[in-house]
Formats: sequence, C-alpha cells, structure tokens
Amino acid sequence: MITLHDYELSGNCYKIRLMLGFLGVGYTTRHVDFYPGLEHRSEAFRAINPLAQLPVLDHDGFVIRDAQAILTYLASTFDKGGSWGFGTSPRRDGEIAQWLAFAGELTGSIGAARLHDAFLFELDADAARRRGRELLRILDAHLWFQEREAHGWLASGENASIADIACFPYVMLSEDADLSREECPSVRRWLDRFKRIDGFRVMSGVFPTR
Repeated sequence: MITLHDYELSGNCYKIRLMLGFLGVGYTTRHVDFYPGLEHRSEAFRAINPLAQLPVLDHDGFVIRDAQAILTYLASTFDKGGSWGFGTSPRRDGEIAQWLAFAGELTGSIGAARLHDAFLFELDADAARRRGRELLRILDAHLWFQEREAHGWLASGENASIADIACFPYVMLSEDADLSREECPSVRRWLDRFKRIDGFRVMSGVFPTR
C-alpha cells in the first residue's frame, strides 16, 4: 500500500502525483495542511520527516522523503520497462542525475518566490526571482540544443524521464512567481510536449494543453 503525504498546491507533491499517474500506480492520500495550518512543522509530522518538508511517501512501511528521491524510488520499483529512471546508459543516468539536482535549484528559486507571493512566506523574493530567471535561460538553451539533436527531453533519448517530471512543476508554475516564460520558446515547447504524455494530470494553476 502506498500513502502519499500530500498538499494539493505543492509543486513537489505534484511531481509525485504525476509519476504515480504515469506509472498507473494506485495510492491513498494523507492531506497535510501546509498553508495556512503549517502542519508540516508540527511535532507529529516531524516524527515522519524531521526536515519538515513535503512530500513524504510510505510504501508498505518504507518511508522516503524528498521529491527527487521519491521519483527515483518509484521508477526503480514500478517502471518495469526502465524508460523513466536510471539504467538505460551511463550517459543518460548522468544526465538524469544532473537535472534532478537542477530541479532542486528550481524549488529554491521559482518555488521560493511562489511561496512568498502566493503563501506570504517571508523570503527574499527578489533574489529568488533573479535566480529563477537565470535557471529558465539555462533550461531554454539546453532544450534548444536537445531539439536540434531530435531529443526534445532533458536527458538524451526518445522518452521523457524522471528529470522532466522533476523540473516540470515549478517551471509550469513560474508565472505564479511573477516569472514570464515569454523569452523561453524552447521551454514553452517542452511544457507542451510534457502535457501530451499519456497519463498527464493537472493541478490548480496547471491546465491541459490545447
């Protein structure tokens, strides 16, 4: 049995819901009142995750935290074809790991600015936005070259990977953080491709492709 400790508006939780949907894996949800209740900071939740962060996944008693780690675990456990995660080639493995780390940077920049603007957290939103703009430019340049190589995804190969899942939410939600994607055409095309993957599901602020 899989239980996801979840908050509907969290981009990091959304990553896990996307992955479970793509894999066709059933699960139950344990809602955590992240805002305004700040339940993730409670003593009871810290007993589950001492870092006081979402998401957390419980699979038959095995508890794992951190969105990128959970994506890796789910791919290793349930992706029998091996298309989403590690193991296809050393090069692809390295690329996936690189972009999983980049996803953490997106959380700390775009995600932080969104927390400030939408949830009123006291953060340096201007610094977060500057870093977010820099990351969007880096992402756009990489995807432009990937398109020239007929890949179109963050890691080499014909299919999306957990790297794409990890980076998608906060890029898609960037306008909630007052970060426009107008000057990032390759990013916009990648977002559209991602939303066309079979099993894609939406969240508040994320709409299906036209």
